[in-house]
This record gives sequence, C-alpha cells and structure tokens, in this order.
Amino acid sequence: MTLRDIDRLIEIMARLRTPEGGCPWDLEQTFASIAPYTIEEAYEVADAIARGNLADLKEELGDLLLQVVFHARMAEERQAFAFDDVAKAIADKMIRRHPHVFGAAPERDATAQTVSWEAAKAAERSEKASRGPASALDGVALALPALMRADKLQRRAARVGFDWPEARQVLDKIDEEIGELRRELDAGARKDAAEDEVGDLLFALANLARHLGVDPEAALRRGNRKFERRFRAIEAALAARGRRPEGATLEEMEALWQQAKDEERCSQADTK
Repeated sequence: MTLRDIDRLIEIMARLRTPEGGCPWDLEQTFASIAPYTIEEAYEVADAIARGNLADLKEELGDLLLQVVFHARMAEERQAFAFDDVAKAIADKMIRRHPHVFGAAPERDATAQTVSWEAAKAAERSEKASRGPASALDGVALALPALMRADKLQRRAARVGFDWPEARQVLDKIDEEIGELRRELDAGARKDAAEDEVGDLLFALANLARHLGVDPEAALRRGNRKFERRFRAIEAALAARGRRPEGATLEEMEALWQQAKDEERCSQADTK
C-alpha cells in the first residue's frame, strides 16, 4: 500500500463519519461498540494464516487496518490523537525496542533479543505506572481472550519467581483442582461454585501449557478443529445409513467417534 492509498482510506473513513451525508451506522459507533469487531478481525487474520491462504490474509489484514483507521478517526474527532500519531508512536516504539538495529547496542541472537524486548516493555510499564502503585501484572489487558490472559498473567508472575519449577508439579496442581471440582459436584455444587472450580482448572491447564511451551489458545483451536472434523465424520457415517445424529444413541455415536479417531491415526501413519 502506498502513502496515497492509506490517505485515501483515512479520507473514506472521515467521509463515513461526517454528520452531513455520512453513513448512519458508522456515525453511531463508539470505541466500545467497535472493539468486538476489532477483536474478530484479528482472529480472522489468524485464521487465514492457519489455513495458509494468502489471498484471504491480504483481505483480512485490510479489514484489520480499517479497524485501526476507524478508532483513530473517532479519537481525532475528540481531538485526542489521529492516525499519524498512532503510526508515529509505533514507529518510535519499534526503534526504541531495537537498539541493536537502530542504535549502538551490540548485535544479539533471537533469544537475547527476546530478553531485551521484555526488559524494554517492563521499563515502559514502570514508566506508565510511576504515578501509582506498580504491579508485575500491570498492562495485561482485561479484554484479552481468557486463556491468553491467563498465560500472560502467569508469565508475568513467573518473572518475579512465582512459578512451579517443573511441569510435573503443575500436573499435581491439576489433579488437586480436579479433586476440588469432584467434591463440589458430589456436594451438589451451585453454578457459581462450579464456575469457580472450572476456572481454577482451566487456569492450571493454561499454566501446564506454558511450562510445555504450548500456546493454550492454539492448542484449544486445534482441539476445536479435531472435534469438528470427527463430529462431521459421525454425521457423514450416519447419513450414509439414512440417519441423523438425533436418531442415534450415544453408544452408536461414540463407536463412530472411535472409528474416526482410528482412521485419522492410520492416515497420519501412512504419511510418515
């Protein structure tokens, strides 16, 4: 995209937000109402990447860029900041966080650069928090997906030494949380109590993923795809018999599920 193209996009958004002759829907939007669309577009970018579809990726990146332009336009209307300020801020930040490229710092390998990057981010957070009590957890956005936020919170706590040394100790914690959930169920757990225990269990599972070097969001997306693939196989197998899941027993569907699993394993073995 050339500078002329981004200027054109900014002008289009300004026109859409103009009270006289603009788009009624765009004019009604606020930061809060647009935020869910921003999150959705980011996930659609990730989906295009996961599918390896570069044509879709180009389109989804455009949709995500539009979100940035939209938010910047609303801020400009409040005389808070404009798109150029957003671009300048991120450009300055990238230069500040890469002194080995844009400054006099020595070259670093990828591992050392990650450490330096996190140190720079920590310094920036400390500066922002200088007007009030600082916490190692400052800056972890509330709007993040819950599993992603759990991972970030745990990483922050680990930096100051609050962490299990080994993954097996996290497994013990998971067993402990499962035991607590079982006791709640045996006692006829109320919904809020069950939600509390399930939350603890999911948090512990996210911790295990971190210790194993696994992205919990990516792992769950992979699990979702696996479930969808196998359930569709159940539907196809039943349809071949002139039936639907609603008319099948759980035992029948479980047998077809196991069949789908076995076929996947055989297919994977054939490709190795």
